[in-house]
Amino acid sequence: MTEPKHALIVGGTSGIGLALARRLAERGEQVTITGRDAERTRKLASETGLGIGAIGLDLAEPEALAERLAGVDRVDHLILTAIERDSNTVRDYSIERARRLVTLKLVGYTEVVHTLLGRMRPDACVLLFGGLAQARPYPGSLTVSTVNGGVIGMTRAMASELAPIRVNAIHPGIIGDTPAWEKAPDQVLEAIRARTPTGRLVSTADVVEASLFLLDNRSANGMNLALEGGTLLK
Repeated sequence: MTEPKHALIVGGTSGIGLALARRLAERGEQVTITGRDAERTRKLASETGLGIGAIGLDLAEPEALAERLAGVDRVDHLILTAIERDSNTVRDYSIERARRLVTLKLVGYTEVVHTLLGRMRPDACVLLFGGLAQARPYPGSLTVSTVNGGVIGMTRAMASELAPIRVNAIHPGIIGDTPAWEKAPDQVLEAIRARTPTGRLVSTADVVEASLFLLDNRSANGMNLALEGGTLLK
């Protein structure tokens, strides 16, 4: 009998991360999610009823990640979705906020891969999450745009260095049914729909399906997939 794959989702307590955790568990993978609050993460994992495991960790504290991940025996699918919302500009620059986000997404992501590399099989896949702000910045997106641009380079560098382990990234546009956007004013969302060739916002289901493609397709490697309905065409 084939041993089920193990998926570790760093940042799996809400939105895309939790939806992907459910989908992977439902198709038979062993799944572990992480979140900053260990108790809340365990509660959310238990509530799925899918046998999902839970680990408490904070990517912005990279020196502690090896200890937090010590109980993970092996990883077939490593998915790094964790992000924090940040509003920062050159004129009104917060070093503290910028440092935390840069540490979380660039140093933290890399340290997780570094820590788990010896526990990943040759056919494993790493999936990083960036975002469209790297290509379409907005007021206050200075640090977000910067780190998401960094994810593009990180993906290519890791795919080259870690071969045959595959490394891909997904850069979603505005995901209309996530907690961050579903309560946005209708006029804001309508303006985004109006400039999107598909006439609709990206959905959680869209991102989950795209993630499964990048995880499963053995020829998908070093890819930075923009999932945004064609907004970059305008």
